[in-house]
This record gives sequence, structure tokens and C-alpha cells, in this order.
Amino acid sequence: MKKATKKEIAIIKERFVERYDDAVTELTYTNAYELVVAVALSAQCTDKRVNIITPKLFEQYPSVVELATADLDDVKKIINSCTFFNNKAKNLLKMSQRVVEFYDSEIPLDSKELQTLAGVGQKTANVVMIEYTGANLMAVDTHVFRVAHRLGLSDDASALETEKTLVKKFKTNLHQLHQGMVLFGRYVCKAKNPLCDQECFLQEFCKTTKSFKAK
Repeated sequence: MKKATKKEIAIIKERFVERYDDAVTELTYTNAYELVVAVALSAQCTDKRVNIITPKLFEQYPSVVELATADLDDVKKIINSCTFFNNKAKNLLKMSQRVVEFYDSEIPLDSKELQTLAGVGQKTANVVMIEYTGANLMAVDTHVFRVAHRLGLSDDASALETEKTLVKKFKTNLHQLHQGMVLFGRYVCKAKNPLCDQECFLQEFCKTTKSFKAK
């Protein structure tokens, strides 16, 4: 597959930043605790579904303090419409317990520290930092992965390698580019039936409409 040239990369970056300058996550949250929980739940699950689940969860467990001592079966019951809810429920309790024990009940706003929490990998940590602090980081979900490959920005097989490539090629404005690529992939450059002729503002840079999934 043909790769994007340096000139194309610069134009793609400019258009994304211009169009998605103030884009934010579609997950509903009011503080760092709620954001970490929502992002963790969103793995292999839609933001729409997570937003249906979290109001009751946050009402029942308004902070890590309450969640740390929660009844596991109760948490499972609340989030059971979410994919992999059994493992996610266990991780939410372990995550909260660690935050209470090691971080004085405050979510650590550092990507590496976040990754010490149960259920929080590099992608989740970076998403939290991008959304909550505007950090110059990239996170690659299924949408970003697909868009990056269709535009010839990456031919990497994994999400983490794609992240490294995008960071190297874009360097700055990474938080805006992440948010923009997520929304662009979700609503325009969709896996099936992408809106190429109707809404795509990057059509001249598209290398293929083939869909891609990280290994």
C-alpha cells in the first residue's frame, strides 16, 4: 500500500487540527475518577453503551473510596451489559483499591502511573491524559488504527506500533489529532460503508477503503 508523503502528512494534520480543534471524548464524566472508569469500560464497548451504564455506577460509587469496598457482584450487575463485564468489574475494584492505598484516593494524572492500575493499559492511560490534561500524546483505538492505515500514515500491524509511527510523523497537536481521528473514523471513515463521497474532507489522500484491524 502506498504511504503518505511528508507533504500529504502535513496537509492531513492541518485539516484534522482545523476541523477538530475543540473535539472532546463522547464519554460522559465529571472528574478524573469517572473518566478513568468510563475509558476502562469503553474497551471493546461503545461510548453510547458506557454512557448508559455509568450514571447508576457513579451514583452507587461516587469515588474510588466507595468503589474500593464495593460488592463485586453488585458492580457486575450494574455493568453487565458491557462486554467482558466480569473482568472489568474485578479490575475496577482493584484499580480503586490501589488508588486509595498508594495515591491518597486521587487518580494519578501521569500516563506511567495510570498504567500501574488494574485494567489500565497504555491506550487507556493516554486517552485519560489526552482528554483530562490535553497532553501531547497519541492513543490508537480501532478507529484511529483504521484511519491511519487508509490514509497511508501507518502500515504497522499493532496499535502500539501505529501509535509510535503517528507520534513520530505528527510530533505536535497529538491530542487534537487523536480526538479528530476517533470521530472521523466513527462517523465518516467507517469500517463498513465509509462516507467517502458525502462527508470525507481527506478523500484525495485515501489509499484504500479496505478495513484494517490491529493484531
